[in-house]
Amino acid sequence: MLAADMELTAARLAAALDSTNLRLDATEAEIGQLCEDAVRHHFACVMLYPASVPLAARVLAGAGRIGTVIGFPSGRFATAAKAAEIDAAHRAGAQEVDIVMNYPALLAGHTAQVAAELGQLTRLAHGHGQLIKVIVETCYLDAAQQLAALRLCEDAGADFIKTSTGFGRAGATVEQIARWAQHRRDCIQLKASGGIKSLADARALLAAGATRLGTSNAAGLLAELSGAAAPAAGSY
Repeated sequence: MLAADMELTAARLAAALDSTNLRLDATEAEIGQLCEDAVRHHFACVMLYPASVPLAARVLAGAGRIGTVIGFPSGRFATAAKAAEIDAAHRAGAQEVDIVMNYPALLAGHTAQVAAELGQLTRLAHGHGQLIKVIVETCYLDAAQQLAALRLCEDAGADFIKTSTGFGRAGATVEQIARWAQHRRDCIQLKASGGIKSLADARALLAAGATRLGTSNAAGLLAELSGAAAPAAGSY
């Protein structure tokens, strides 16, 4: 969370950014460039599809953190399949996993099922030394369901709760982040993602309580902070 009286420097902004490429048509050259930019700007991590993790590990060669998505984007995967993805991501070199909650099960009232899965996957990821962020796709949840998702993530011991995949009908909002910041009961951190394209978006979400921002425009946000660029267009 960025305190109201704290200046948003380039270093602080970069440290909050998960530089993301989850485009369906992303090329190896684009993934390589993303990794090189992450090293140059000291982003928190790169966020990629699992199949791109080995490439990122070769390009980064230990100079930056690698994140990948699990059960993405629907969350409607067997727990065993998600666990296998986490194991494979660890072997390939990913230090962070963004796991899509089975939010349809939450919406259907199967809270115990969701809790059991999150607990199992969090223990597995932490056993590998991985940071775990749980994506709950807030655009499909009402306020009460968003708070229920927060409690489930806290009870599981997740490191972060995250708003969006970027593939839903809407991305992060300041209102959602502020709601979680107000009601969280422990040290869980908040990640906003989806539709963060301008420096104004980033500032507002950080001020509301986010400590990570997932964006495909990480370098552009830094350029805008320096006055060198205008906001970019795009979805994630």
